[in-house]
Amino acid sequence: MSKDHQVKAKKYLGQHFLNDESIAEKIANTLSFKGYKHVLEIGPGMGVLTKYLLKKDTITHVIEIDSESVAYLKNNYLNLADRVIEQDFLKYDLNLVFNNQPFAIIGNFPYNISTQILFKTLEMRDQIPEFSGMFQKEVAQRICSKEGSKVYGILSVLTQAFYDAEYLFTVPPNVFNPPPKVDSGVLLLKRKENYTLACNEALLFKVVKTGFQQRRKTLRNSLKSFNLSDILKANSIFDKRPEQLAVQEFIELTQLIENDINE
Repeated sequence: MSKDHQVKAKKYLGQHFLNDESIAEKIANTLSFKGYKHVLEIGPGMGVLTKYLLKKDTITHVIEIDSESVAYLKNNYLNLADRVIEQDFLKYDLNLVFNNQPFAIIGNFPYNISTQILFKTLEMRDQIPEFSGMFQKEVAQRICSKEGSKVYGILSVLTQAFYDAEYLFTVPPNVFNPPPKVDSGVLLLKRKENYTLACNEALLFKVVKTGFQQRRKTLRNSLKSFNLSDILKANSIFDKRPEQLAVQEFIELTQLIENDINE
């Protein structure tokens, strides 16, 4: 592949290539680059963001499933060539590269797998102190929203249990090729200093997901499948709907349920 060859965006991969240099640089500058030596960019395409990451005092790796993009990156970014991982991020064991070391994640994520990328990040939170990325705007807003908001939900609670989430800025469709049909939003996640939860984490995930499946109902009704005792269900927290509970209240609710189940 020649150096000036342009990679064609592939619809089945959900590719929309960012072509605005100033926005690419702005995204690269969202990370602090402190507390880790490695950064992993997901879905670099033709490297518009990559080039700014390579200027940072860190070791940049990229993971890309599109073989055409991989060939382009290896031809155009020779100092990156041996750190181009041609794999599916969702299926690949990242410790084959990082060997349990900490690393940050960054990228202009394909909309169709963005929430799966987030959930894999949550699974690997011990190694990922920072995460910056571009999502569909409404998904980014949902992740960062607080209790009481109409868009507050599963993604908000489970992300904010471990990370401080900040919505940074909106990106319009016209800076992409091809342009998506909606606005994009860039967010930043910084892992909390104490991100070990005072409850059973697997049970928290189950409580949050079950509660929000019927978000208009009170928790007394939406959590019926847990077969909780009448004494616990009399607690006033069960009068609330899931969207009214702050993250800390979900953790406390999980503790109550855990104690009830074990009695």
